[in-house]
This record gives sequence, C-alpha cells and structure tokens, in this order.
Amino acid sequence: MKLLVLPGDGVGTEVTEQGLRVLDWFARHRGLALDITHRTFGMENWRRHGTMMPDETWARILDADAILFGATGSLDQAAAVPPEERRKGSLLRMRGALDLFANLRPVKMPAALAEASPYKPRITEHVDLIFVRELTAGIYFGEPRGVETLPDGTKRGINTHSYTEAQITRAARFAFELARTRRNHVTSVDKANVMEAGALWRQVVGALHAREFPDVTLEHMLADNCAMQLARNPRRFDVIVTDNLFGDLLSDAAGAIIGSLGMLPSASLSAPDAAGRRRALYEPVHGSAPDIAGQGVANPLGSILSVALLLRWSAGRPEDAAHLEAAVERALAQGARTGDIAAPGEAVLTTAQMGDAVLACL
Repeated sequence: MKLLVLPGDGVGTEVTEQGLRVLDWFARHRGLALDITHRTFGMENWRRHGTMMPDETWARILDADAILFGATGSLDQAAAVPPEERRKGSLLRMRGALDLFANLRPVKMPAALAEASPYKPRITEHVDLIFVRELTAGIYFGEPRGVETLPDGTKRGINTHSYTEAQITRAARFAFELARTRRNHVTSVDKANVMEAGALWRQVVGALHAREFPDVTLEHMLADNCAMQLARNPRRFDVIVTDNLFGDLLSDAAGAIIGSLGMLPSASLSAPDAAGRRRALYEPVHGSAPDIAGQGVANPLGSILSVALLLRWSAGRPEDAAHLEAAVERALAQGARTGDIAAPGEAVLTTAQMGDAVLACL
C-alpha cells in the first residue's frame, strides 16, 4: 500500500509521529506491507518554500492509496497567505479531487474515561455511534460563493448549500450498508422544515430506504433535535448520516461525550474502484492547536485510532484494527492519560508516553 504522510502543522506533526510508530509495529509484527512517503504540508511548507502545496506533493496525493494526515494551520496563521494559495493547499481541494465523499467519524466511549466526560456515566455508558458525513458537496463546495460589494459600499458574504439526488443517494447508501454491519439503525439528519435541500435530502434517503434497505431501521431527525439528543441520550444512535455542514458541527459536538476532540479519529473515503479499493484520507478530528504545539502534550489517540480505521478500510485487516482499538482501551484502563482526559490528581503523560503505553499494550 502506497501511504503518503502529511503531518501538517502544529500538533499534527507530534500526533502523526505516534500513529506512525503504531504502523511500524504492525509492519514488523503483522507483516503489513507499506511504501511510505513523507511530505510537508500547509503553513510549515508556506514558511519554508512559499507554497502550501508544491506540485510534486500534489502528484503524490493523486498517486497514493491512502493518506495519513495530521492537522492544518489556524485561521490566524492562514490569514497571511493569499486566498489562491490557501485554496491550492486546502483539505477541500484534496477531498474534491479524490472524491472522498464519505467521512466516517466514530464516537465510542471507553469505560475508563467516565470521569473525563462532562456527562453522567449513565448517559455515556456503552455509547458507540458513527457519523457518515457527506464530504464533497453542500455549503462548503456550492457555487456561487464569495464576498461581494453592494451598491451602497457594504459587503455581503455568500455561500450556497446545494445537493443533487446522486450526491445524497451515495452517502445514504454508504450509511445503510454500514448499519448492516453494526446495529442496523440509521438516523438521517437534515433541516427539511426550513431548507429545500434538506427536504430533498429527506425525500431521497426515504426513497432509497424503501427501495433497497427495508431491513434497516430508519428515522429522520432535524439537526437541532439531533444536537439535543446527542447530549441527552447518545446511546440511541447507531449510524448518523447527514450533510457536510451538519456533519461537521454535530460530530465535533459529540466529542464532548468522551471529553476531548483529541480522542476522535476519522476516515474520508471514495467510492470503490473496479478492484474494490477506495482512495482514503485518515486524520484525527482535532485541529493544529497552536497554543500547545511543540510542548509534547497533545493527545495522540485520535491519530492512533485513525490508523485503526486505515487498517480496517484500506489495508483490509479488520482483526488488526480491532487489536489496535483494544490496545487503546487497555492503555486507558491501565490509567494512561494525557492532560485533556486526565481527572484531577491523575498522572499526565506526554504525547510520546501515550504512544509508549499503546505500544506496550499491543
């Protein structure tokens, strides 16, 4: 498997290093065959070379079977970069070019982290849900977009929320097929009450369900109600499928269930090719966290668990993926904690020490 590593900015470099240590373990002990290429990306590349995305790096992106990504720079840092250069080096460009339409964001509550969550244990116990976020359409890609000057000299910002039937169908089909491997329940989230695109979303998902997946339980839910239910009763959810914007917001909000975005992995997948292989990008959900970058205190478990998704979806090794996920749970059960998930009085590990703890459990 040709793996491109783009650690990116801030804590991205630190957490990705721990993910690579885990991949090396599987290469040495489980015979995982990898052809790994490393490239700089983002603000770090801009500072060094005057471009966020060299042509050679872009060629590597298009050629890779999978990408292990760290994090991209903050809004404050990016403000100094010309807009065209920001677009050239953006995640949106990668997602669009590779057609990574299905963004998977699992949220599973480890029993050992009950004290890290702001919610009562009876609310978070046994939470195991996954978001299927449509990733290549919606308001992040719709046209027209931009900022225009009105006749009176004031400005107006424009973004367009747009979905075709085909874009909705393939995201929903992915969610239904995934639910068949889990607890057979899909919650489709929209704003059909106030948005025409949301009404189409609900109509298309419902029709696909009736036509191809009547064995899967489907419920429709408005996005604002979903936000409340994630806080009130997250155990009710199995697979949540929703559009690009709501998937972004709701999956980040679900990070509060565990107590930290640092725990959350993600996979962005294309449709399978003729050989059944998907293009893929794996990354922790969190950002570059410039306030703690370089201190060695970031939680690497989001990156390490993204490696588990890589093992499952790109390497075709579900047993190894489960082995890694179990190792993370064992490390947590043994008391391994970075600062973001540590209760008062608990010992705090560095980024590298958390990697050590997972490797010891492996």
